Amino acid sequence: MLRPKIPTMPTPTGYVAPPAVVEPTAVVPSSETPSPASVAPAPSRPTVQLTPGALIAVVGGGTAVVLVVGAVLVSLLLAVAITGVSVAVCAVVLRSLLASEAKRR
Repeated sequence: MLRPKIPTMPTPTGYVAPPAVVEPTAVVPSSETPSPASVAPAPSRPTVQLTPGALIAVVGGGTAVVLVVGAVLVSLLLAVAITGVSVAVCAVVLRSLLASEAKRR
């Protein structure tokens, strides 16, 4: 009922040409070589120079980013740990309730 239908390769109809034979051709270098065009020099970009104040700002910004990312990761880890402990406490309470219920019967 749910069998996939595998398509069959259609058979060619009519005249089928045999595959063409490709022969390698020899590359003949030309005797004329064009003279290189004059290339305009690329404009040199100014180098970035950091002043002591800018350097302190960059280091301070990087430190702030590291501290914020670390605080977020630690808070996520703490949330996972608290959730795990609460689930474990719930499991222990349910187990003791079910065990005391079974003893009463």
